[in-house]
Amino acid sequence: MKVALIIENSQAAKSSIVHDALKSVAEPLGHEVFHYGMYAPEDDAQLTYVMNGLLAGILLNSGAADFVVTGCGTGMGSMLACNSMPGVFCGLVIDPTDAFLFSQINAGNCMSMPYAKGFGWAAELNLQDCYRKIFENEPGAGYPKERAEIMAKNRVILKDFKAAATHDMLTVLKNVDQDLLKSAIAGEKFAEYFYANSKNDEISAYLKSL
Repeated sequence: MKVALIIENSQAAKSSIVHDALKSVAEPLGHEVFHYGMYAPEDDAQLTYVMNGLLAGILLNSGAADFVVTGCGTGMGSMLACNSMPGVFCGLVIDPTDAFLFSQINAGNCMSMPYAKGFGWAAELNLQDCYRKIFENEPGAGYPKERAEIMAKNRVILKDFKAAATHDMLTVLKNVDQDLLKSAIAGEKFAEYFYANSKNDEISAYLKSL
């Protein structure tokens, strides 16, 4: 699985902590981690939590990523921005129980975490434990197990509901503020990672045209 990491500007100083914690868990489980930035507070490409959502939509709808890990100070802004995108199902994950239940019940494709609120001593251990609960089990198995079937039905209903309520990603890209979009994809490694992994020629072509 291709896992994309996105860090916004208020928490860019913690980028290496988050990246190292994610890699230490995801890579031994056979997943690839692609860090789309930010990498440091002084980066030229400054990402806001709104841009986190836009990037998550691009990466997941193009197939360039299978799962997105993001966040902000509280995790809530990034979660809201991500969930405004078509095909993105983002959960707010604060502790390992959140991670486990989100994976087993909702089987989402994106998680948002708080990197300021409650980010204290041994925070990197909480990060690792949360990532482990997301990636070590097959998602959607259900909890409790006897409710797995109805949970699976509800996920399909939610997916259809969201598809009816949102535009497709290419339409979103054409309608969104183009300066915002250009800023969101201006990261140092976006082009290197994205175009090599994207499975959607239309989205790739439109972004290249910018």
